[in-house]
Amino acid sequence: MNLYPEIKKIIAGAAVIPEERISCLQDLADCILEKLARKEPIRLNFICTHNSRRSQFAQLWAKVASEYFGIELQCGSGGVEVTAFNERAVESAKRMGFQISSNGDMNPHYLVKFSEEAEALEMYSKLYSDVFKSTEDFVPVMTCAHTDENCPVILGAGQRIPLRYEDPKAFDGTGHEAEKYDERSRQIAAEMFYVFREVSRLLGTGKRAQLEE
Repeated sequence: MNLYPEIKKIIAGAAVIPEERISCLQDLADCILEKLARKEPIRLNFICTHNSRRSQFAQLWAKVASEYFGIELQCGSGGVEVTAFNERAVESAKRMGFQISSNGDMNPHYLVKFSEEAEALEMYSKLYSDVFKSTEDFVPVMTCAHTDENCPVILGAGQRIPLRYEDPKAFDGTGHEAEKYDERSRQIAAEMFYVFREVSRLLGTGKRAQLEE
């Protein structure tokens, strides 16, 4: 896929994943592989309290990575409260190279593009239960500690994956605001590309065949 140039640079310059993060990322990769082996739809739902920053970044970069590696899935994000896709996170996504337009004021709906070859993603704050139909099984990926610890049950969910990130909100209104939002976005980009690269690699080494046995 012909990604926009700045997005390519982000991917090419991705940092090495710290060893302590590998285990949870591998859990997500294995979950995706198992669904592929069973020929089940892959539905990832990135969940955070307000669906305003980290979960939006995760949805966005997971979709880019899955398209890049040719792995078909449905990808969304939601929260336990509705607020808005935070404008600081939106500006960070623009700095990463995404093309973004918006409609609305209180909880704007953003159309986000990462390639001329892919459909724009419609992104806005919503409840996690509104992402997929009630009859659809999905994988909840918990991107913040508060929601992970305070939501022991996620209705409609299959295997639950804790993948917590520090909240850049702590730097709102400071001189480090843009830097920290970009840092979190880059971290999530690197980790999503690790996950889907690993899925692609294991498919190529016959791991899928082993899972089907």
